[in-house]
Amino acid sequence: MFDRTLKILDSNVFLQIQKVKILLVGLGGVGGFAFEALIRLGFIHITIVDYDTFEKSNLNRQILCTENTLNQSKIDSAKSRGETIHPQVNIIKKDLFLNSETIEELNEKYDYILDACDTLTTKILLIKKALKDNSKIISCMGTGNRFNPNLIEITSLNKTYNDPLAKNMRKLLKEEGLPLNIPVVWSKELPIKTKDRTPGSIFLVPASAGLNLAFFVLEDLMNRTF
Repeated sequence: MFDRTLKILDSNVFLQIQKVKILLVGLGGVGGFAFEALIRLGFIHITIVDYDTFEKSNLNRQILCTENTLNQSKIDSAKSRGETIHPQVNIIKKDLFLNSETIEELNEKYDYILDACDTLTTKILLIKKALKDNSKIISCMGTGNRFNPNLIEITSLNKTYNDPLAKNMRKLLKEEGLPLNIPVVWSKELPIKTKDRTPGSIFLVPASAGLNLAFFVLEDLMNRTF
């Protein structure tokens, strides 16, 4: 399966890919693409967290959502899809909405935490877990109401702008005395204003953000000295 991958990826890096443990929180537009990329890159040990099911409005942007998976659990659909791509993958499902109580169910330590969820308080909890466990974390900022996938980048939270979610996150972290240099995936694009509170979203931007979450892990492993 990975013959072509190994033509351009160092074998030591690929060995680490198969060893590291990843926690992926959120399997929507962003998290679904991160999950797909991780599976096809060869990551084997992946814990996925989501409490939601697929609905019609997800079809325009979420790779795990099809007519066949509507009304199904996102974690069940992801596990099934992942195993059809790479049967040796070890996917652990957590049907949870993460809060200060349920996060205790994630009692394992992970090498990498990928935050693709929408809830600010959950993002803060994941950062605290990463700091406590000495895990590497990357958090996705807002992708709604944006068009241009070329404006998606990886940077640190304290360098972001044009992003209300990132601004609120900086405020909360500062209040709790937590570091502001957390790695994030974000868009430089100014959000488009809509008539109501429900954000608009198209396929391109969350897809790009999800791929960047997975690339963060790959690049970090490539930069290590083994």
